[in-house]
Amino acid sequence: MKAKNNIKTLDQFVEEEYGRKGTKKRDKFEKGYEAFKLGFLVQQARLEKGMTQEELAEKCGTNKGYISKIENNIKEVRISTLQKIVERGLGGHLDLSIRL
Repeated sequence: MKAKNNIKTLDQFVEEEYGRKGTKKRDKFEKGYEAFKLGFLVQQARLEKGMTQEELAEKCGTNKGYISKIENNIKEVRISTLQKIVERGLGGHLDLSIRL
């Protein structure tokens, strides 16, 4: 018996669910995904360093609740604050890029 191959790539799935790039629904999805990804990256870096949210907050001059909101995609973060979190708190370097 031969199994059907119904496996889709992530790009195919996203296009089917949210439409092509440049559509309103897709743009909304992409914006939300980027915010989610940023919070996830901060959380993973913090965990790699073996730090609690409170320890990270103390090192970069903010509070635990603010770090939690960033990691859980509840609050948008300013670039200057993100830079403090990455550099002062995590001892890393923030790289940004623009794609056209």
